[in-house]
Amino acid sequence: MSQVVLVTGAAGGIGAAVAARFARGGAQVLLTDLPGPGLAAQAAQLGAPAYSADLRSTAACQALIAWAVATAGGLDVLVNVAGVWREGLTEATAEADFDLVMGVNFKGLYFVTAAAIPHLRARRGLVVNLSSDAGLQGNTGAALYCASKGAVSLFTKALALELAGDVRVVAVCPGDVQSPMLAFQAQQYGGGDPAAYYAKLLAGYPQGARARFIEPDEVASLIEYLARPEAAPITGALLSIDFGYSAGK
Repeated sequence: MSQVVLVTGAAGGIGAAVAARFARGGAQVLLTDLPGPGLAAQAAQLGAPAYSADLRSTAACQALIAWAVATAGGLDVLVNVAGVWREGLTEATAEADFDLVMGVNFKGLYFVTAAAIPHLRARRGLVVNLSSDAGLQGNTGAALYCASKGAVSLFTKALALELAGDVRVVAVCPGDVQSPMLAFQAQQYGGGDPAAYYAKLLAGYPQGARARFIEPDEVASLIEYLARPEAAPITGALLSIDFGYSAGK
């Protein structure tokens, strides 16, 4: 029987790459994201069921899991990818931005996972949470995002202990990924010079002139591996995939 894999944030970037990887491997993939052409296009491309939702409410999270189980008959793997970025000084943070970032990056992830636990437990399943290098260290000008991803990282560890023996829980912590989120960052916060924004990010990597951004499929490949039987010992881990960006910090 093929694995049933639910991917949040599946309309683009890492989420789309994760869904495509699992689909190519023969998994039954279920997609969710905000309503829009991106989700519809991804569903059509993969021939996969899709459910549009804003996961910032517990009711939406519970409805998503109910749909997934009704659609596929169970759940083996939950991949929590949905996320948003805001940056700027803490003293200038708007409450609306706080609610958005914490709501999408942590609250939604938390309550989707909570609703999925009984179904994952029944199949001795797996939760993969998308954290970040910013969930392992502080990044200047990104305290709000760091707070949300730091919460994801410690939630992962605590939940892995809580569910040990029944469900594995792992966080993947990428650096900068060539994705719509990164493009948004450069356009929104690059001061009218996205190229300079990208260059500043790349300057922080130890590869120097050879530095590049991570490709979504490289992150997806790691996540797919975590769902294999040979990854059974891996739980409670925060797995960096960042070209060593966080290694010396």
